[in-house]
Amino acid sequence: MAVCTVYTAQSLNSSCSISTPSKSHLRFHQKQVIFFTKRSRNTRNHVITCSASDGEKTVVIGLAADSGCGKSTFMRRLTSVFGGAAEPPKGGNPDSNTLISDMTTVICLDDYHSLDRTGRKEKGVTALDPRANDFDLMYEQVKAIKDGVAVDKPIYNHVSGLLDPPEVIKPPKILVIEGLHPMYDERVRDLLDFSIYLDISNEVKFAWKIQRDMAERGHSLESIKASIEARKPDFDAYIDPQKQYADAVIEVLPTQLIPDDNEGKVLRVRLIMKEGVKNFNPVYLFDEGSTISWIPCGRKLTCSYPGIKFTYGPDTYFGNEVSVLEMDGQFDRLDELIYVESHLSNLSSKFYGEVTQQMLKHADFPGSNNGTGFFQTIVGLKIRDLYEQIVASRAGAPVTAAKA
Repeated sequence: MAVCTVYTAQSLNSSCSISTPSKSHLRFHQKQVIFFTKRSRNTRNHVITCSASDGEKTVVIGLAADSGCGKSTFMRRLTSVFGGAAEPPKGGNPDSNTLISDMTTVICLDDYHSLDRTGRKEKGVTALDPRANDFDLMYEQVKAIKDGVAVDKPIYNHVSGLLDPPEVIKPPKILVIEGLHPMYDERVRDLLDFSIYLDISNEVKFAWKIQRDMAERGHSLESIKASIEARKPDFDAYIDPQKQYADAVIEVLPTQLIPDDNEGKVLRVRLIMKEGVKNFNPVYLFDEGSTISWIPCGRKLTCSYPGIKFTYGPDTYFGNEVSVLEMDGQFDRLDELIYVESHLSNLSSKFYGEVTQQMLKHADFPGSNNGTGFFQTIVGLKIRDLYEQIVASRAGAPVTAAKA
């Protein structure tokens, strides 16, 4: 059912117009029904603008991370949980950043850059700087989509560095906004039904960038260091502080199982889950609320040197009570991951072994042998459960969180 707002204006002539689509100055697509009723010499026209009811409103998820920190891989894992391949809009701009699947639409917040690459260079600002982004338009369009109204979203072309003509984004069941600033602006932050931050430590980020840019792109070590150092002040000022607002943080750190490791190939990954978030029950290992340290049996989980270790327990994070599940090390056989899965609770899986099945399905994705892929998959299942709870509550049905 649609919720309609009625506006009244004066008109000189008596007539009737029904269902005329219009676009607002903020690039919204609205359906209007206009009725004209004659009263003596004066005629009033009633403009009814319709948007979605609560039961039809889009669920909005925010994902924040720096460039090159795994947002794209996480998006592929998340959309896979909901079914259907995420693809660019059919027949649209081939350089579009948008991905659309059966239930989800993922938009890249780079599309809200207010300055193109040349403009940023002229003004001496990076893309991380809020001055290079249009937060007013970002807020208005995300709010419109959440309310069931299509928008003409701008496109930032990463190939040319220019701002391309806009594309139409229709309200999906689930909208994911991913990029540098989904939690920077308080207005946008308040629209989110759930938020995630991918927190890659400087040591790991540096190791990853060296592996990628030296091996794949032929960059020198000096140029890589200069690139990282150049964006670090803006990252520290504008991107990193957003993690305090996130409902879940996936933190990637160097392993503690190898002394003085600096290769970044073996990782320690922490899933930090905020307590008290509506429609979200944190995952736990063995006993909820306890402090656990667990080294899995080597006969049941094949692991190369240096092995694998899990920890779990309560903690505080930016003044908030959280539960933290940690995995240090990596596994060799994905099919054996079900042994670990069987010891975790509140996974929100539909059936026994669903986490393992999802991991096997995307075995070629980066992070599939360590905690990054494992925890991204778990968060994807939690978001599916959150969506189902929100839809059920809006429909007035009994709400029960999945406990598996």
